[in-house]
Amino acid sequence: MRSGQLHIISHICTMSKLWQKTTNVNELVENFTVGRDREFDQQMAAFDVLGSLAHTRMLQSIGLMDSADLELVQHELKAIYADIEKGGFTIEDGVEDVHSQVEMLLTQRIGDAGKKIHSGRSRNDQVLVDLKLFFRSELQHIVEETETLFRQLIELSEKHKDVLLPGYTHLQVAMPSSFGLWFGAYAESLADDLELVLAAYRITNKNPLGSAAGYGSSFPLNRTLTTQLLGFDSLNYNVVYAQMGRGKTERIIAQALSSIAATLAKMAMDQALYLSQNFAFVSYPDTLTTGSSIMPHKKNPDVWEIMRGKCNRLQALPTDVAMMTTNLPSGYHRELQLLKELLFPAFADLKHCLQMATFMLQNITVNTDILKDPKYAYLFSVEEVNRMVLNGTPFRDAYKQVGIAIEQGDFNPDKTVNHTHEGSIGNLGNEHITAAFDKLLTNFDFAKVDEAVKGLVE
Repeated sequence: MRSGQLHIISHICTMSKLWQKTTNVNELVENFTVGRDREFDQQMAAFDVLGSLAHTRMLQSIGLMDSADLELVQHELKAIYADIEKGGFTIEDGVEDVHSQVEMLLTQRIGDAGKKIHSGRSRNDQVLVDLKLFFRSELQHIVEETETLFRQLIELSEKHKDVLLPGYTHLQVAMPSSFGLWFGAYAESLADDLELVLAAYRITNKNPLGSAAGYGSSFPLNRTLTTQLLGFDSLNYNVVYAQMGRGKTERIIAQALSSIAATLAKMAMDQALYLSQNFAFVSYPDTLTTGSSIMPHKKNPDVWEIMRGKCNRLQALPTDVAMMTTNLPSGYHRELQLLKELLFPAFADLKHCLQMATFMLQNITVNTDILKDPKYAYLFSVEEVNRMVLNGTPFRDAYKQVGIAIEQGDFNPDKTVNHTHEGSIGNLGNEHITAAFDKLLTNFDFAKVDEAVKGLVE
C-alpha cells in the first residue's frame, strides 16, 4: 500500500452524528458510506421538520415533553421550516444528515429542549417518515403534471377528431385512423397509468413513525395521533413490516413512474416518426426543433428524442430497485439509502418530461390532407369489404373480390368512413375517458394532506 493511501486511511473523521458516542470513524469509510446522502437529504429537509413537529406534539401528549419545552421546540422547528421554504437551509460540512442538522440547530438555539426530540424514535423511522412524506409530495406533483397533459390530449383529440390519418400494423399501412383516436389513445393510457400511481400513493400514505428501529418502543407512543397530524391515511401497524416496507414502497412507486414513462416513450416515438419527411403528419414551429450543422433542411425532433431516452431509462427503474433490495432479510440494511439515488432523480426527470410533452403539444400542427397521397389508396380496403358485407355479400366473398380488385389495379374505394361503435373514429368516448380520469383524481385526497401540513406549520 502506498504511503498516500496509508495517510488517507489513518485519517479520522469527526462528523456530527446522532449515533456517535466517543469513537470517531475513518474518513475513507465515512465518505464511502455517506455517499450522496447529504445531497438528497437536502430535498427532504422540510419533511424532516414536519415529522418532528408531529412527533414532539405526540411526546407532550404522553408526558415525555412538558408544555414549556414543546413551545420552544415548536417555535424553532417552524422557524427552520420557514428557512427551508425560503431556500436558506443547508446541511453544514461535518454534519452527517438532515436529522443531525435539525437537531443541532435546535440544541444551539434552545438548549436542552432540543435534545429531547428524538425520544421514542430511531433514525430508521425518522428516515422512513421523511421518505414517505417526500414521496407523497412528489407523487402529488406527478399526478398534477399528468392531469395537465391528459387535458391537453383530450382537447387535441376533440379539436382534430374529424382529421383522418393512416393506421399502421407491422409499420405497414393498415386502416383509417384519426388524430382524435391518436391523441385520445394517449389520454386513456395516462388514465390507466394513474391507477398505478394511486396504488403507489396509497402504499406510501401510511405512517411508519413509532416503529423506531423496527421493533417498536417501550414508551407509550400514540401513533394514531402522529398519523392524524401528518395527514396519513393510516399506519404501517406492524413495526417490523414498517421497516420491511422500505424498498417495497420504492419498488411500487418505480412501477407507477415507469408506467407513465412507457406512455411518454411511445408517444415520443410516434412524434419523431410523424415529424419526419416520410410521414409529415405533424409539424412544429422552427423554434421547437433543431437543425443540422451541414444539412440546412433539417428539423430534428430533439425534444421528443431526449424524452424517449429519458423515459426508456425510467422503465428500467423497477428492475434497478428490485436488484438493490432482492433477498435482503428483514430489518434495516445500509444499502437501502442508495434507493434515493434511483428515485429522487427519477421524479425530477418524469416531471420534466410531462411538462415538456404538454408544452410541445400546445404548439403542434396536424396535417389535414394526409390521405390525398396515392400511397394510402389501399387504406380503405377493409372499409370496402365491410360495405359489401353490410349489403349482403358474405365476408369471405367480399374479402376475395376486394383483393382481386387490388391485384388487378381496379380498386377505387369510397374514402368515407362510418365508424359508430364506442371508441371508434366517429364515437371517441372521450367523455367516458375523462369521467374515469376525474373519478380517479378524487381518490387522491390532496386537500386533507395540505390541511394537515398547514396545521403543523402555522
